[in-house]
Amino acid sequence: MTSLHIFRKVAVAEGISYLLLLFIAMPLKYLADMPLAVKYTGWAHGLLFVGYAACLVMAWQETKWKFSKAALIFVASLLPFAPFFVDKKLKDEEPQAN
Repeated sequence: MTSLHIFRKVAVAEGISYLLLLFIAMPLKYLADMPLAVKYTGWAHGLLFVGYAACLVMAWQETKWKFSKAALIFVASLLPFAPFFVDKKLKDEEPQAN
């Protein structure tokens, strides 16, 4: 299993956690007075964000991307839905198993 494959999986998980945080946990906190939703979802998202950054560095080193490409992929982690587009684009770069 390549670091690019691992990065793609972490990117999707990070993207899902970000959407859960923004569209489920935050409304629960402010509309239903349930702050623990943000506490636990935010904690999970934070771990996945750190994993995203670490796996990005590993994939960057393995694939020999330009700095600008790695930086753009990192910025994508800050935007809702963008990690899913990153996954789709990187799927074409991943070597196919024989």
